[in-house]
Amino acid sequence: MPSPKTEFDAIVVGSGPGGATVARDLSRNGKKVLILEYGDNDPVKGTIPQVISRAFIPGKNVVITTQALPVIRAVTTGGSSLIYCGTAFFPPVETLKRYGVDISVEADEVRNDVPIEALSDELMGAGPQRFHESALELGYDCHKLDKFIYQNKCRTKCQLCMYGCPFGAKWNARHFVDDALEHGAKMINHAKVEKVIIEDKKAVGVEYRHNKETFRAFAPKVIVAAGGIGSPLILRKSGMRSTGFDFFFDPLVFVYGKVKGLGNGKAIPMSAGIHFEEDGIVMTDFNMPRMFKVAFDLQILKVKQAFAYSDVIPIMIKIRDNLSGEITSRGWVNKPLTKYDKMKLDKGAEHAKRILSNAGATDIYRSWTTAAHPGGTVKIGEHLDADLQTKFENLYVCDCSVMPEEWGLPPTWSILALGKRLAKHLMAADQTDKIRDEKVSVLRPEAAFKAVN
Repeated sequence: MPSPKTEFDAIVVGSGPGGATVARDLSRNGKKVLILEYGDNDPVKGTIPQVISRAFIPGKNVVITTQALPVIRAVTTGGSSLIYCGTAFFPPVETLKRYGVDISVEADEVRNDVPIEALSDELMGAGPQRFHESALELGYDCHKLDKFIYQNKCRTKCQLCMYGCPFGAKWNARHFVDDALEHGAKMINHAKVEKVIIEDKKAVGVEYRHNKETFRAFAPKVIVAAGGIGSPLILRKSGMRSTGFDFFFDPLVFVYGKVKGLGNGKAIPMSAGIHFEEDGIVMTDFNMPRMFKVAFDLQILKVKQAFAYSDVIPIMIKIRDNLSGEITSRGWVNKPLTKYDKMKLDKGAEHAKRILSNAGATDIYRSWTTAAHPGGTVKIGEHLDADLQTKFENLYVCDCSVMPEEWGLPPTWSILALGKRLAKHLMAADQTDKIRDEKVSVLRPEAAFKAVN
């Protein structure tokens, strides 16, 4: 049965960095794009209630593993880029080349689209500066980290990066979504995509829930970009049952220390860092909002410390975990930490304690473990070809789920580059189809029949 006609050239499911990039680049090239986003599109206020509704609702934004690790994601226009720290790590270009995916050109092109630069000295807070200085004194290769920040808009002694940044200083995927909308794209918020519609092994549209009703939208190209948890769930219902297994989720812990006279504790998080590449450990300063610190301290019953914010330096240790686990059919994360994961976290925590002690810190303690950046659930080379296409023609995936190996670093720059590459591929494929159709149309009827059969 033929699919109904549609006014769209492509449907993009999700508006995080991957989906937003594809939608923007296609729209800029005259393609009619429909973006379906599960979350809201309300203006960023930078308030506690708003960030709770977007990132801390159990079952929707926060998933608790069997070992009681919270895995956090944001469900809103722009996805988790609304609450990330805006840290830019260059993509693993050589790793992806082994899978036939070369994003070296696109990785450089991203620099022209988004701000990528280390913070000026004026924007470095007292805590990050003390961490940086102490690490250098001890011989660590610590340096400023590149940030997705418009520094002329940034404010010193501010703690609203993880609340979405109401001042527009931190780049997030909403910038690309707005660009796509300005170029004619359409977006429907609070639209939860249930599955991709497949006909004759081809993707022809999607089925989604909106205002308690079920709708269908059709287009010749479908790009699923619902994140490391959302994408495999949609694909499973669409006939790809093997997605959502053996993935990574970047476990992390915080180590805190109190340094007398440091100040009010407000600073841009992840201003400076150390990458122990062989060990699979990254360590950075992490001046989090007061609410976050209270929540993390109460997890380990540090009631007194929970309400001490001034003069505190938090250091984050994030590791490259082993591929394992599964996303359950209900969207829960079943992934225990391995003994090697725990050893990495312990090793990183010891480095952090050494740096804090050298900085003159007292009352040093460690947080509970949490996790971020779930990915590798729809891998290139296993579930996707080098063009990010699934076994179904015209069905593509573009988010952290496509990463073929564990990496252990913030993935945003990589996903932006993959999105640009995918948009180029889709444009080239459309041009090829157009040329083929034009050739067929000028053939004699009997020759045309042979050409398309």
